[in-house]
Amino acid sequence: MSAAAEAAPAYTGWRVYRHPRVLGMALLGFSAGLPLLLVGGTFTAWLKDLGVELSAIGFLSWVGMAHSIKVLWAPLVDRLPLPLLGRWLGRRRSWMLLAQGVVAVALAGIALTDPTERLWLVALWAVLAAFGSATQDVAVDAYRVEAVGPSRQAAMAATYVFGYRVALLTAGAGALHLAAWGSWTLSYAAMALLMGVGIATSLAVREPEARPGEATHRLEAEAAARLPGGARSGLAAWLVAAVVCPFADFFRRFGLPVAVAILLFVATFRISDIVMGVMANPFYLDLGFTKGEIANVAAAFGLAVTLLGAALGGALVSRLGLARMLIATALLAPLTNLTFSGLAAIGPQMAGLVAAIVADNLTGGMAISVFIAYLSSLTNTAYTATQYALFSSLMTLPGQLLGGFTGLVAEQVGWSAFFALAAAAGLPAIGLAVALLRWAHPDAGQPARP
Repeated sequence: MSAAAEAAPAYTGWRVYRHPRVLGMALLGFSAGLPLLLVGGTFTAWLKDLGVELSAIGFLSWVGMAHSIKVLWAPLVDRLPLPLLGRWLGRRRSWMLLAQGVVAVALAGIALTDPTERLWLVALWAVLAAFGSATQDVAVDAYRVEAVGPSRQAAMAATYVFGYRVALLTAGAGALHLAAWGSWTLSYAAMALLMGVGIATSLAVREPEARPGEATHRLEAEAAARLPGGARSGLAAWLVAAVVCPFADFFRRFGLPVAVAILLFVATFRISDIVMGVMANPFYLDLGFTKGEIANVAAAFGLAVTLLGAALGGALVSRLGLARMLIATALLAPLTNLTFSGLAAIGPQMAGLVAAIVADNLTGGMAISVFIAYLSSLTNTAYTATQYALFSSLMTLPGQLLGGFTGLVAEQVGWSAFFALAAAAGLPAIGLAVALLRWAHPDAGQPARP
């Protein structure tokens, strides 16, 4: 072992959170989370407060769809070098900085525009902010995956989640308090200035060293060779490399059966938590808890427990490995949902609510950091942005679709049975997690073929 290696700090266990890039991820997480409510819940509250018609507010909620379709332009973030900025900062940092600048300008534009007089211009600024926010997500996700090795990915995810959640509080409660104390103009102007946190971080961090490997070059050469002769070196070849090859690479690395199993696992891992979460607040109110109790225990205390769980997950992955923690969280996340069935049986007991929140949010926070680390391990650094955008969209889509039916199910079967069914929705993910230990072990370098 070299002297440099001996002198290097051992960032394992809880010490992993002392790694400079892990610490910096909290600031990038803050920057990524800040715009979400400012074009979502806080935005609609402002419009309602100013007397904008509900129909217009409803239509403006569509601006948030940018985050659901970001995979469409993720290939540009992967492969299109930005002039000037790209040469100065590198591929990932230049896209992060551009997206953060767009969000800051758009929030400032919203602050300086009166929606009662020029609603169309407010809508335009909001759309710009949403697309800038979604692009920032793509670039930050790619940076996070490439900046550190696999053993620190869960810690990166945990600090990202911490910064993200703090940003949600800032853009939610913080923005509302500023608007009540001063004005909505002051509130949005302050939020625009806070995007400076992300801008400063993008300028301060180092560009990841990841470079495409020989296998990537061979794949793109083979794909280009299948094009007509005149298109092999033009725009068509670039589009094939940027759009087609990320998906071809994933299926080639794992093989069709294993790749399909992985995608099914990604799609089912969080179904149980998402389905349960849709009905959580209606359940608390129906059971007899007050709004204040829900805010203090389920929201504020629950957030603290979630962040603790995320940090614990990151520390355990660095010490125990990803595979063990993936199995553990796949099992624990649906099991702890059963605590809500117990709460439904005993009624509005504060001790029962605290126990359910601790169990569910602690394992939920662990699952978030572990699963983000797992998704990161699936990507090829040549196509990080595109592949991770695909995985992150797939991770939430099935649960969100099923979430629309949760009210009907709860009305038909009652709360205890509903939460039992929500827990059962996590069984496929447990089976797939066990199967993938053999076919595509999360801690192994190369997948095995079934």
